[in-house]
Amino acid sequence: MPDNELAAAQETSPSDNSSPSVSSGSSSGSIKISVVSSLGLLPIEGASVSVSYTGDPGEPLTVLTTDSSGQTPTVELPAPPVELSLEPENTEQPYSEYNIEVRAEGYDPVLVSGSEILAGRLSLQPIRMNPSEGPDGDSDRIVVIPAHTLFGDYPAKIPEEEIKPLTESGEIVLSRVVIPEYIIVHDGVPSDPTAPNYWVRYRDYIKNVASCEIYSTWPESAIYANVLAIMSFTLNRVYTEWYRNQGYDFTITSSTAYDQKWIYGRNIYENIDYLVDTVFASYLSRPGVQQPIFTSYCDGQRVTCSGLSQWGSKYLGDQGYTAIEILRYYYGSDMYINTATAISGVPSSYPGYALNIGASGDKVRQLQNQLNRIARNFPAVPTVTPDGIYGPATAEAVRVFQGIFDLPQTGVTDYATWYEISEIFVGVSRIAEPG
Repeated sequence: MPDNELAAAQETSPSDNSSPSVSSGSSSGSIKISVVSSLGLLPIEGASVSVSYTGDPGEPLTVLTTDSSGQTPTVELPAPPVELSLEPENTEQPYSEYNIEVRAEGYDPVLVSGSEILAGRLSLQPIRMNPSEGPDGDSDRIVVIPAHTLFGDYPAKIPEEEIKPLTESGEIVLSRVVIPEYIIVHDGVPSDPTAPNYWVRYRDYIKNVASCEIYSTWPESAIYANVLAIMSFTLNRVYTEWYRNQGYDFTITSSTAYDQKWIYGRNIYENIDYLVDTVFASYLSRPGVQQPIFTSYCDGQRVTCSGLSQWGSKYLGDQGYTAIEILRYYYGSDMYINTATAISGVPSSYPGYALNIGASGDKVRQLQNQLNRIARNFPAVPTVTPDGIYGPATAEAVRVFQGIFDLPQTGVTDYATWYEISEIFVGVSRIAEPG
């Protein structure tokens, strides 16, 4: 990623069991729900989406209907005061929880219990629906989102060395750092053979973990520092084939004792979503060390460790520390941000500069062809003539695409937009996704 865009990404972003005790106040967050088929990236239009308090599921607060992109309107919902998510000493739950029940003709119903809303933040709740095997579609799929790691009780991380020793026995299979298209998450401790494995797109995994591990209400530099630590931790597991070399068939686990918290089907937050899209190829390095650094971290209050303190990073962000200053505070002055040049699963790499009106050439034609294929699944995206010229029609198609996929609607194909278009194009081009 170009240095100027990386710097800009640091400073720019779009902007009791939860019948919240906040109803007497004026705090609120918002939510947008996206509904797609589990067989390919196919949006489901006309789905009925019912939202209720988790503590009072029988009384819907609102019932929404998805549009041609499979999305609901954004709605505001009560949430606890933002201050509760800014201080670890607060014992009151800092987010409200909602049940989301989705029904659509030809699909089994889905219930998400415990979708988390933080004050002043937009929550993005993905829903994947299975096509019905029977006529009634009454085989409910239930997704339960447990407590956030900063609020709930989770096992402390088992200490590990930040640089893994490598032998000449073929333990390492990569000659360079590669951003994978998918990783396989084992939803339990490594030794549990009954825990399911999930194929998860790399960026979706990082967004999910970040939404589990920190609060999106924190200063952006603190969020950025934590996202970098999460990505480097993950890429160390990928690069060293850590679990495969122990005879397992997965990349990483969802256990906080061994890895990082990941929750199937949980909501993510718009500012985390956008930040990950802008820096997803980054990781942390030390001079002379090729592998991404295994960046241990902990909450810094209930559990302390030799790595980054999550709450401590928030306080440093409050004081004006940049992301790299926060990381060096915890990991040392020789830590730096590196960028992988190899990204799996994309048709073509970013051209190195933003595409805007007046641009032309093969990269523009490729972009136009990809948008036209995406428009077959997401008809709100207007089709364009693939002439290799970035004119107003192409800019409008990009702008609409950006609105659907939660990017700033500039009409300019920047780093984040290029790779989002690439990822969605690959998704719609497949008959079905693994997992």
